Amino acid sequence: MAHSVLHCFKRINLPVLNAYNDLFVNTLRIQSRSYASKKPVTKGKGKGMVKEVFKGPEVCKDPVRLCTHAIGVNIFKQGEDPLIKPKEEYPEWLFQLDLGPPKNLNELEPDSREYWKLLRKEHIWRHNKLHKGKKM
Repeated sequence: MAHSVLHCFKRINLPVLNAYNDLFVNTLRIQSRSYASKKPVTKGKGKGMVKEVFKGPEVCKDPVRLCTHAIGVNIFKQGEDPLIKPKEEYPEWLFQLDLGPPKNLNELEPDSREYWKLLRKEHIWRHNKLHKGKKM
């Protein structure tokens, strides 16, 4: 894709002192060139059309519906959000998931896979911090 080049003249005003210390302004004309800017692409067929603004999903503020339905779980355009079931109908492992903050390196067992993944990650962070200001 070829870009068109614009040729134009620019004026530069330079303050100059003469032999009598009087201040003058010399105007120089220099030729400059730059790439022509592309016209912004508008969505729509005609000129002057207003862009369509993307609106996100509506936020449900009804406390009764928030307590009885899993809001935002339905990914289809049609249908409703599923009802929240009683605790007995969900599997037991679901309530044993660790949802707290991530564990530190000293809290993990050295034999575990998570320990070695975190050790590697911290080493990469340290290496990146040390080499942040260095140039190649």
